[in-house]
Formats: sequence, structure tokens, C-alpha cells
Amino acid sequence: MTEWTAAERYMMDQIRRGNDEAWSQLVERYQGRLIAFARSRSPKTMEAEDLVQDTFLLFLRGLDQYREQASIETFLFTILRRRLAEVHRLKKIKICELSQPEPGSGAAELPAADFTASTYARRDEQRHAAHAALGAALDDVIQRMKSQTDLQNLQILEMVFYGQHSNQWIAAEMHIDATRIALLKHRWIKQLHECVEKSMQQSGLPWDSPDAIDSLLTETWEELRPSCPKRSTVGGYILGTLDEPWRQYVDFHIHRLGCSFCRASLEDLRQQSQQNLGSLRHRILQSTVGFFRNL
Repeated sequence: MTEWTAAERYMMDQIRRGNDEAWSQLVERYQGRLIAFARSRSPKTMEAEDLVQDTFLLFLRGLDQYREQASIETFLFTILRRRLAEVHRLKKIKICELSQPEPGSGAAELPAADFTASTYARRDEQRHAAHAALGAALDDVIQRMKSQTDLQNLQILEMVFYGQHSNQWIAAEMHIDATRIALLKHRWIKQLHECVEKSMQQSGLPWDSPDAIDSLLTETWEELRPSCPKRSTVGGYILGTLDEPWRQYVDFHIHRLGCSFCRASLEDLRQQSQQNLGSLRHRILQSTVGFFRNL
């Protein structure tokens, strides 16, 4: 799993000590990419900005529970995704309330499921443990592929589990046989299932829902983003300094796979680059203004 850098650890320590400057630096560092992501999901500018503000407030309130299981960026994106989901859910509830049948209209009422609080608690504990184990297993597979520059299989892995595309669609995209896609998918699912099952046994928790791995995969991927390139790599993509295999991979990840997180980071970096160029242009004009006065 992604660990904090020394700079992140120092920044978080300062924030916990009440250092306003450290908090200001954190907001400045991450607000651009969060705004870009929120606007891609909620086009209204004020709503997007409110959601990002909520994200930072919830981040502060959760500092005591926050540990080094994910990077600061991943944690912030997780909070923002949940806030977006809550807003969209509330909008749907309001629509449903408007369309509910009148009392006495004969609409059938479904009986409530007979679940106790302990049932929900046990399910939550199992799901959380499976989620953590699955994240660790995915991260191990992905980091091995990256270290070996096995970027074709990494792209296939992303399209299978994150994009949830069909074998035929992936085969057409990658120009390979669909049978190979099916074999890879079967191998990866078996490997991930074995890792989760082993982790659950070690933790002493029952694992009676092996089929739940399929439903957990995309959720885990979106929350932990194990295959997303580093921000510096996205910056290298903008500058054109990446080696060709990695340039192609980042281009695929952002534009063909459609990773909304990295797309938001790309947009933020481009805006920063334009702002920096504008600032540089201003300094150049200011420093050379005397030259034109003397002509």
C-alpha cells in the first residue's frame, strides 16, 4: 500500500500541532486537483467548491482516526468521492419523494429484513478486512508489473477491473486474442481471491462471501487508486519528458481508460503551468520595460 513520504509525515505532524502555515500549504497543494475532479462530477461551480470545502473540513475532523494506510491525496479524494455520492443520493431521494404513491393507493409495502445491529457490524468488519486485503493484493500485483515495465498487462488489468470492459472489447483495444484476456482475468481473480482468503484466515474472520470480490474490485480500485501514475509522472507527460513506454501508458490511463482522478490532476497541472508562465511573462516584462523607454 502507498505510504506517506517524509514531507507528508512532517506536514501532518505540523497540522496536528495547529500550524496554520502547514495547513495552508496542504490546501494550496491539493485544492486544484480536487476542484477539477468535483467539477467533472458536479458541473455547478458553487456546488463543486462547496464540496471541496467540505472535504477539507472532514479531513481535519478525521485527523485522529487517519493513519498512514494511504497517501494524503488518496485520503482527500476518498472523502470527496463520498461527499459526491451523498449529494447525488440525496438528490435521488428528493426525486423519489416527489413520485411516491398517495396513502391508500394500494402500493405494496415490502417487509423489513430481519437484521440485527450485530449482523451489520459483523458484515462491516468482514468487508473492511476484505477491502484492505484486496487493496494490498492489487498493489502487490501492480507494483510488480510497473517494476518490470509490463505495461501491456497493466493496461489489461485496469480495463478488466477498473473499466469493467468485456473480454472482446479489451481484445479489440489491445489487438490480441480474447482467449488470452479470459485466461489473464481468471488467473488474476484466482490470485486475488487466494490472497484475501489467506488474509481473512490470519485475522480470524470468517470469509463466507468469496463472490463479493467481484463487487469489491472496482470500489477498491477507485478508493485506493493503486495503478494511478504519480503526480510527477503526469507532470512529465505534460512536459514530454517521459520515456515512450511510460508516455503511452499515461496517455492510455488518462484518455482511453478515462481515470477521472488523473484527468483532474492533469488539468490542475496544466492550469498551474499556465499561471506560472503568466507570472514569468509579467516578471520579464517588468524587468525589460526600461529597455523600450530608452529607444
